Amino acid sequence: MKNTKFIFIIGGVLSGVGKGVTSASIGRMFTNRGYNVSAIKIDPYINVDAGTMNPIEHGEVFVTEDGDETDQDIGNYERFLGTNIYSINYMTTGRVYQTVIAQERSMYYKGKCVEVVPHIPLEIISRIKKASEKVKADIMIIEIGGTVGEYQNILFLEAARMMRLKQPKDVVYGLVSYMPVPRHLGEMKTKPTQYASRTLNSSGLQADFIIARGEDKLDKPRKEKLALMCGLNSEEEIISAPDVQSIYDIPGIFEKQNFAKNLAKKLHFTLRPEDKTKKEWDNFALKTKSATKELKVAIIGKYFGTGNYTLSDSYISVIEAIKHAGWHHGATIKMSWLDSEVYELDQKKLKELKNFDAMIVPGGFGTRGVEGVLLAIRFARENKIPYLGLCYGMQLAAIEFARNVLGIKDANTVEINSKSSNLIIHINESQKMNVNSNRYGGTMRLGGYECDLKEGSLVRKLYGQAQISERHRHRYEFNNDYREQLDKAGMKIVGINKQSNLVEIIELKDHPFFVGVQFHPEFKSRPLSPHPLFMGLVKAGLK
Repeated sequence: MKNTKFIFIIGGVLSGVGKGVTSASIGRMFTNRGYNVSAIKIDPYINVDAGTMNPIEHGEVFVTEDGDETDQDIGNYERFLGTNIYSINYMTTGRVYQTVIAQERSMYYKGKCVEVVPHIPLEIISRIKKASEKVKADIMIIEIGGTVGEYQNILFLEAARMMRLKQPKDVVYGLVSYMPVPRHLGEMKTKPTQYASRTLNSSGLQADFIIARGEDKLDKPRKEKLALMCGLNSEEEIISAPDVQSIYDIPGIFEKQNFAKNLAKKLHFTLRPEDKTKKEWDNFALKTKSATKELKVAIIGKYFGTGNYTLSDSYISVIEAIKHAGWHHGATIKMSWLDSEVYELDQKKLKELKNFDAMIVPGGFGTRGVEGVLLAIRFARENKIPYLGLCYGMQLAAIEFARNVLGIKDANTVEINSKSSNLIIHINESQKMNVNSNRYGGTMRLGGYECDLKEGSLVRKLYGQAQISERHRHRYEFNNDYREQLDKAGMKIVGINKQSNLVEIIELKDHPFFVGVQFHPEFKSRPLSPHPLFMGLVKAGLK
């Protein structure tokens, strides 16, 4: 392919309708044909990255291999495309303005008046081109966060318009828009999407495709109406995207509507035939529907609720990782979100944990609900429930063991009680300086770090190798002063980062599966290659 092809995905009507999964699914269609596909996420926030955002409001912070704190859609791209996405593929309004202002201060513009237009859109285009060049992308998909009509999106839309002017054969626009079915009418309505399309027109852009999201499949009359009213050439350019049992079915649904073929036609290149990876993907998609077993998994934490709703997006990578492993073991995962604060109020409710086959304590921050998590961890340890602790889940497992097995009653983490005389989890000197100086954004231990696995350990068997690399996002570390005590008592230290002599993995002796890891293995799980630790948890749970 001579030039990189660019597909902009823009939202209409409401956010959260599935732009990220749509972008990832489009990418998968081309990946299945051997193209080098990558994706960019644009967030309209002034935040420089997603690291300082509340996970309840914004969803999970996804950490890239090179240590960037990004939007959860970057995780969708990695899972669907089966490749790493790097920091250069993520931009925010804050990040773009920060660069332009820094350039102005260093006389990059050579005395010109630096203006919002064209300099901000030009910086956006420059970032898109650099990201494409870095990975030598045949096809780059750019998702613009939010929806059309939002003030903060205007400059990103302007960048898309300017790119098309320069490269009319290399740029297309897709509008992902919601098709509501009002309960009192019982009829799917096109008018909100018509408004979204016209609003997009007011920014100087005409959608080449409309991806119509809704509960149901789009029928022919509505396809015809949308094409006519939204300025598209034919109903083939209206793609039906109904709700599905598994998001991994979406590439196949798009394929049946000749979406890849029509995209290639618009972008002026000849589409390759599907290769063996298409069959692998289809086989996996089949597994998501053919599971004959069920595994009940309790997820213990606190970032679950907002009002009357449970926001599982706070842990979307954990959810997908356990699902991947479940499907590969022929099992459907039945997850229950358990608020740890409930156990603090009534310890008798811990008995409900006996109804579960496995337990996960994911990452988190702060003091709220922590004593309840510790009670749940003790229950899993004493009742032989397979347990996987991720980041904070590892730290709390170490504290629980120190308190209730070693008898160190005031064992704690500096994050909860800095005055404790037995800080099992403490802060290293570099992080202490960041906290004391109020430097929080982008200062944690982030990205991929190596870990050496102890010979004979369960995790060594699961990984099948002596050294691994996993992604981190934390500020506090295991205190090596307590390493020997825990190890002798049965909480084995089985993973070490040799460069910094930091504990990465703990593993309980004489337990079906009790593993705590300082890193976030969920970030590296893929549909076609589930993560070894989640595979191990599922296998133990099924027993």
